[in-house]
Amino acid sequence: MGRKWDSVQKTEPTKSIGWRDTMRDIGIDVKPPAGEWDGDENCPFNGSLRVRGQLFEGIVSSIGMAKSIIVELQKVRYMPKYERYEKRTSRIPAHLPSCIGDLSVGDRVKIMECRPISKTVSFCVVEGGDSQ
Repeated sequence: MGRKWDSVQKTEPTKSIGWRDTMRDIGIDVKPPAGEWDGDENCPFNGSLRVRGQLFEGIVSSIGMAKSIIVELQKVRYMPKYERYEKRTSRIPAHLPSCIGDLSVGDRVKIMECRPISKTVSFCVVEGGDSQ
């Protein structure tokens, strides 16, 4: 039986750091980030954070916190009694790894569920930077 990490695809390590300077496959089809890693362990690509569960696509509405952002999700719900549709908005705090890069309000990002990083943050940005 193979080891647990046999399915993880990594590039060859350099002599300076070893495997810590390589990017790992997180298991979903997203563009790999182009930014540099600052040593943050809560990074799904370079650190040890595992992502699993739900994957959402939303718009950045606030960037006021350190290493975290607020993402707004727009949903449309049908009301059978009135035969109309209503809009609903969810605001989800998400961790922003340094390798994703700088984001601004209005950018479209993909977030994915992870373990709780803080009291309110249980999602992590896995792809971002597309302006709307």
